[in-house]
Amino acid sequence: MKRHLKIWRFGDWKIGRLESLLIILLALLTASCGKTVQVSEYSIIPEPVYLVQKGRTFTISPHTKLRLENLGQNRPTAKYMANKLRQMHVRPAFIGKPRKDCITITLNDTVNSAIGDEGYLIQVTPDGISLSANTEAGLFYAFQTFVQMLPEDISSTSYRRIVLPECTILDYPRFEWRGSHLDVCRHFFTVKQIEKHLDLMAAYKLNKFHWHLNDDQGWRIEIDKYPELNDIGSWRVDRSASRWGKEEPPKAGEEPTYGGYYSKHEIAEIVEYAAQRNIEVIPEIDLPGHCSAVLAAYPEFACALPGKEGYSVAIGPCPPSAVLCVGSDEVLQFLYDVMDEVVELFPSEYIHIGGEDIIADNWQSCYKCQTRMRQNGLHNEAELHGWLIAQMQEYLSRKGRRVICWDDILKGGHITTDAVVMAWGGDSCAHSAAIRSHDVVVADPQFCNLGFYQGDTCHHPLAFPQYLPLSTCYLFDPLPQGLTDEDKMHILGGECLLWTDYVQSYDQAEYQLLPRLCALAECLWSQTDKKSWPLFQQKIEHHKNRLAQMGYNCCKGSFKPIIHAVLENGSYSVTLSTEVADCYIYYTTDGSKPTPESPIYQGPITLPRGTHLRTLTLYRSEVQEGIYDFHF
Repeated sequence: MKRHLKIWRFGDWKIGRLESLLIILLALLTASCGKTVQVSEYSIIPEPVYLVQKGRTFTISPHTKLRLENLGQNRPTAKYMANKLRQMHVRPAFIGKPRKDCITITLNDTVNSAIGDEGYLIQVTPDGISLSANTEAGLFYAFQTFVQMLPEDISSTSYRRIVLPECTILDYPRFEWRGSHLDVCRHFFTVKQIEKHLDLMAAYKLNKFHWHLNDDQGWRIEIDKYPELNDIGSWRVDRSASRWGKEEPPKAGEEPTYGGYYSKHEIAEIVEYAAQRNIEVIPEIDLPGHCSAVLAAYPEFACALPGKEGYSVAIGPCPPSAVLCVGSDEVLQFLYDVMDEVVELFPSEYIHIGGEDIIADNWQSCYKCQTRMRQNGLHNEAELHGWLIAQMQEYLSRKGRRVICWDDILKGGHITTDAVVMAWGGDSCAHSAAIRSHDVVVADPQFCNLGFYQGDTCHHPLAFPQYLPLSTCYLFDPLPQGLTDEDKMHILGGECLLWTDYVQSYDQAEYQLLPRLCALAECLWSQTDKKSWPLFQQKIEHHKNRLAQMGYNCCKGSFKPIIHAVLENGSYSVTLSTEVADCYIYYTTDGSKPTPESPIYQGPITLPRGTHLRTLTLYRSEVQEGIYDFHF
């Protein structure tokens, strides 16, 4: 069954030729009545555990009130919900006693064991609407679902009456870690843009914001004790007009003007904004590699090698040799000092310290690094790397924090099982970390790297040269095969990744994220038996409309037909489909140019060998992308 949102509006008649007085009277009547909208069916992402829609309805009107049970009006969640309702032009007055025609939001005083800490229950009846949960987090997620039950254009259109079908929704997440990683080093985003990203995460029940704050291309966090990290390390020569990887080197005397960093005040603002949306901000301070920006500011932290040139903030792809000198006590003190300030800024239980992409050539030639290895009985540079990560883990552990590292750290040993492994090497890395008793966050690029193309390269902005369509994202399952029940408990969840090498604006970041972030959100929240690609195809079309109304730049999707051909008795039986629902495919088989007057695909077609199939896709009455050619 297709579930979608149908809207009938009353008050928008075509008047025709009427007397001017009648026109005025009708306009006044329309204004006084306002618009009425009726929702026919709900379209919820992520898909709830249980959703049953019934025949009766409830109407939200100017007479509808808002009641809070066990939740004060000044609580952050209550204030968030009230503000959000006002922004959507739904302004129910608070009342204290139960009554009909009311939206009741209840923080349970008796725990509902069926929904856990983040779950919720929503009931719409002819008498009113009820949202309940065991925690404020659960109420927050209930409210996000409630917003999706309202019309798609609720964020931009004022309705006097909203008619909702009677329903019951019971829901809770599959995984506790539902993350979104954002790189602000290659390209810098403003505080307002970060907050807009947090709003997007909240709308789809993502709860971990992995904030990548330093890399070769820039240092993005204010550090008082080392001011040159910001004065020098946060800025690079502007090559934003050049294609990534094709930049000209800096010229003599050229001023570094591209970049920026977040002040401590701005970071505090973002952390608070996220907390109001039930999102934990997890900073990443990448070490000991990807440190061009650090070494440009403090060259003494590099290995002292004869003939080695100095470092500058990278303006393109990461230089492989920008690695801190692990044999230097001054480097260790620098890292401890930085972490002291990071811990003060971020209340998160977790601090991400990177640990990936280490090229150890400098360490092999560095007297200090080799001395460190001998002193600690380390046999190779991989163990030296592991030793450093272990030092940082121990230091942060004393401050009550847990380190997260990319799965490269599994090669070096030394770390304890308290370290969380972020597995981007696929199921095998996630499996290996879990059976070693590490908690694991899965970020497999073949499903989660939203810097990849999501459609034909000719019709989408420049991106990493890999293809990751929406349909592939929807296949993501963080749980590796072959784990015991005990080991499965170590899989915390997963997250989507956006590296911004090719992303030069936040508008383009949204294009790369959407709608694929919605698919990954469903993979992380919804139970596996509730996922359905055909249903999701229908739902995402409504969410594209909703996101556009909210001001997000959402990719329409890939319109290249998906071909499935089976050779039978010398001919091919060919099936065509599109990733985007409700498209029309026109085709020709004689090599001529297809048009909307050509045959329309309605089912499998038989094509002799040697056939030149040409297709044209229409979506919402518009030609998409162009003509595609297939040869059989």
